[in-house]
Amino acid sequence: MSSDQGSGTESVKAVCYTLEVALEKAIAMEERGFRNYLKAIQLVKDRQGKAILRDAAKEELDHKQRIELALLEGHDSNAAILHQELPTMNLDYVFEQKEISPDADARTALAYAIHLEKQAVDFYKALISGCEGAPMAGLFKRLLADETRHLKNLEDFYERYFLTEN
Repeated sequence: MSSDQGSGTESVKAVCYTLEVALEKAIAMEERGFRNYLKAIQLVKDRQGKAILRDAAKEELDHKQRIELALLEGHDSNAAILHQELPTMNLDYVFEQKEISPDADARTALAYAIHLEKQAVDFYKALISGCEGAPMAGLFKRLLADETRHLKNLEDFYERYFLTEN
């Protein structure tokens, strides 16, 4: 990944920020994710790769909008939409995280998206670890659940189309 992508994973320490500060950090993280997808979309030439990256970018916009609404309203008005954290296959360990190139195919674009979503999952896990028992912990757990759902969808897609069994 490029240097701004690597630094895009802002370190979140295990401290409990105020709700407003934590939401601002989450908005900034989602914005960085969207910008990374946007750069990749502009770079990649493969039509299927672009489609995968475009869908992932739309998810980031949706996440950011819900967090902005929570900041505006002082709570998460979308709580009913989000559920429990989903287990993932940890496919980010199967392939190396690298900078995406113009000749990236659908498989490479999907691997790239999986790495970006894993960064978001790690971000929310760090927020939760610092806020256990605090009123905003539930919000972060719901945001984590949404990120793990998205990561699981990407991993399922990868498994279905690119991991074959003998």
